[in-house]
Amino acid sequence: MIDEYLGDLDRRLHGCGRFKADLLEEARDGLHDAADAYRAGGWSDEDAERRAVADFGPAAVVARDYQAELGMLSGVRTLWKLVIGVPAMQVAWDYARILTFGEWTKLSTPTPEWYKIVTHAAHGAVFVVPVIGVLALLGIRWLSRRLDGAGLARFCGVLIALAVGVNLASVGLLISATGFVDVSRLFLSVPCVLLMVAWVLLSLRLVVLARRSWGGYATIVA
Repeated sequence: MIDEYLGDLDRRLHGCGRFKADLLEEARDGLHDAADAYRAGGWSDEDAERRAVADFGPAAVVARDYQAELGMLSGVRTLWKLVIGVPAMQVAWDYARILTFGEWTKLSTPTPEWYKIVTHAAHGAVFVVPVIGVLALLGIRWLSRRLDGAGLARFCGVLIALAVGVNLASVGLLISATGFVDVSRLFLSVPCVLLMVAWVLLSLRLVVLARRSWGGYATIVA
């Protein structure tokens, strides 16, 4: 009975495997403890497990609460990647450019005024991302006593999508504009190229995590 219930719960949950396994293990321990208590009271094994499952609640209801928790755990992890990872990539690239290439005055082609505006906007947007992430983390803490799990998951998912979108737009805009002005600027040095590739991969990874977070929210409200 307990194993069947946990299997049903497992099929209803979507999210990070480690977090999901922890929640299922928590449920398993609670169910077995309850069943043991019923056995100690004289109930048969089958009846003890049946009553433990009934006390725990319908799988659909429990899964909704667990899914909200999964979404929050995954969302918070993604937010920390946004807060730390995105500005770190920008700072690392700037230092790599200074150490391995030098000042922008060494460029062989002139820099259009519109390109300066684009780069300033893109670099500024990069540091907007961690601000959104910090606000989201603070908001989650503040709203945790005011919203239910689904509401918190939605709040988290919206801000993650916003931050990831800003980061992806800034990276795409910067690379596109640079390639249009002078493709060689994308290849200032080997460290710069490697960091640029890493930044793009990080941005794509964040898109995947944001989709998972939003997918988890969609599962909650479905």
